[in-house]
Amino acid sequence: MGLKVVVIGGGSSYTPEIIEGLIEHHHEFPVSEVTLVDIRQGKRKLEIVGALAKRMIERAGVAIDLSWTLERRSALRHADFVVTQIRVGGLAAREKDERIPLSHGVIGQETNGPGGIFKAFRTIPVLMDICADIHEICPDAWLINFTNPAGIVTEALMKYGRHKKVIGVCNIPYNMKHSVAEIMDCDPNDVEIEFIGMNHFVFGRKITIAGIDRTDEVLEKIANAEVIASPANIVSLGWSKTFIESLRLLPNPYHQYYFQREHVLQKDLKAFREHGTRAEVVRQLEKALFERYKDPTLKEKPKELEKRGGAYYSRTACNLMASLYNNKGDVQTVNIVNRGAIPDLPHDSVIEVNAIIQKDGPKPVGTGPLPLSVKGIIQQMKAFEQLVIEAAVTGDYSTAYLAMVMNPLVPGEETAKVLLDELLDAHWKDLPQFHRK
Repeated sequence: MGLKVVVIGGGSSYTPEIIEGLIEHHHEFPVSEVTLVDIRQGKRKLEIVGALAKRMIERAGVAIDLSWTLERRSALRHADFVVTQIRVGGLAAREKDERIPLSHGVIGQETNGPGGIFKAFRTIPVLMDICADIHEICPDAWLINFTNPAGIVTEALMKYGRHKKVIGVCNIPYNMKHSVAEIMDCDPNDVEIEFIGMNHFVFGRKITIAGIDRTDEVLEKIANAEVIASPANIVSLGWSKTFIESLRLLPNPYHQYYFQREHVLQKDLKAFREHGTRAEVVRQLEKALFERYKDPTLKEKPKELEKRGGAYYSRTACNLMASLYNNKGDVQTVNIVNRGAIPDLPHDSVIEVNAIIQKDGPKPVGTGPLPLSVKGIIQQMKAFEQLVIEAAVTGDYSTAYLAMVMNPLVPGEETAKVLLDELLDAHWKDLPQFHRK
């Protein structure tokens, strides 16, 4: 029997990314069957994306049988890899995650702050159900989770889900390596970064190019305003010379929410007043994308997809699946259980770290203790994430309130309660775990 990949959330505008990746990797990752799965509300998008995916495969001349369905359990039969890229509640839910905090003068972002908390609340129960189906129907399959907040979701599944062959992926480490390559005018394949921390809160500690330590040179260039590029959904403000020279670490684009909070908030409020939420901007981008996808002459991933924040994630996901399949033993950056790799964080927590990718799973590369400069805030963020997970699983109001209070982007306990109550009310239909309470 051939190799089968199932993509849950197959009607996503990102799906052409993963189809392109599977085509490019077919020589080493010979997938014979791909099944795209979505829910009834996404049926039309699934059909449009499915038709484009078929044209892409036919144009490439690779032997992949592609189909799409609304029946998740039947799709999972004989799956070897399952990729999850879902958005519970769709862009309408994302708009609420952004609009409600911004209306109270708090950063509204889909994976950070109050919005990220509620994305996790909506997502974790659904992913738990998917994991239960995988464990029953295709227990040997690897679940590659790209659904945000990827680190929190992956930790919840590892702690409370039935299926344990779960790896979280994110395109931020990939983007950071390519940005360093641009700054240093070198081949991205020659860049290696030692990553420490967790998803959307990871730092680069050591940067080598072709095996030579170039950390100081990279940091000097960034300190002198040769800024690292950001994903399409984040406008980089750059970093001050004092910050980079004092920190001596490579920050990622999401760090600006924490270390430049007031500047980001004012920028976001201005954009909110002028253009609405990022979700509303994305809705227009997606509308245009799907019009392009409908074109029967389109047989490749359109350039416009790069305007979406998760562009190029397929290279991360497909590199990972190919390495697992081929037992490569190469090093990639993934979200996996700590197991002592970072001794300052709980043993059973999920971290974003370099790992050796083998057939039986990733093995985290130990990083040693966290630098004192970021130890406290990383530990705070991990404790916050654990509160989010507990609240998402139990539906306990007090735990959800504590998670909101402990998030560094929420300015005080009174605001935390207002945001929690408004967001609970706004998302009630997608939060069944809280109904019991």
